[in-house]
Amino acid sequence: MEPRLESHIDELIRRYPALEAVRQSIMDAYLLLEDTYTHGGKLLIAGNGGSAADAEHIAGELMKRFKAPRPVSPEFADKLIAVDPERGAKLAKNLERSLMAIPLVAHEALTTAYINDVDGLGVFAQQLFGYGRPGDTFLCISTSGNSENILNAAVVAKALGIRVIALTGKSGGKLAPMADVAIRAPEAETYKIQELHLPIYHCLCLMLEERFFGGKPEA
Repeated sequence: MEPRLESHIDELIRRYPALEAVRQSIMDAYLLLEDTYTHGGKLLIAGNGGSAADAEHIAGELMKRFKAPRPVSPEFADKLIAVDPERGAKLAKNLERSLMAIPLVAHEALTTAYINDVDGLGVFAQQLFGYGRPGDTFLCISTSGNSENILNAAVVAKALGIRVIALTGKSGGKLAPMADVAIRAPEAETYKIQELHLPIYHCLCLMLEERFFGGKPEA
């Protein structure tokens, strides 16, 4: 890993020394995500309760700027302006490049229909089956590691050839052994685990932004 990227983990651990215990798993998760995006994959994210809010939060950091500017390429700006000079010029100025991230918690019509008609604990699995493709990554957030709807989705992800990153608590529960990478925040109480999840995923988002948008704009 490039020193400039690893420096984000150093800063994270300086601020949250307990996360030294999961330094390597954070690195491994970053490398998996980097590979996913390098090869045209996307990130699918799910969690329950506060972890559902985290899923939305992560998508928000990846789909637009987090810290650094992400302007579109001059070539794409020219294409926008060619379609509509007035609107295209404004879009060329305001659009920001994205890393595709889909929070599975955000599709109320689909999820409530599936919960009502089929299976309340299978809704994330159904979404993974519909949205997922080999080469994607599933980031599943469960403080206990034992959320049945998350475990069901992880099974589908693995069957589809989708890699799994688990963001969980100290024990890891049943989820950690299923994951390609498990980041076990070193706490046991739910709220304390959640308090560590946020700086962990912020660090991952910073690293991804620097890797993909830190240099010259691309198409």
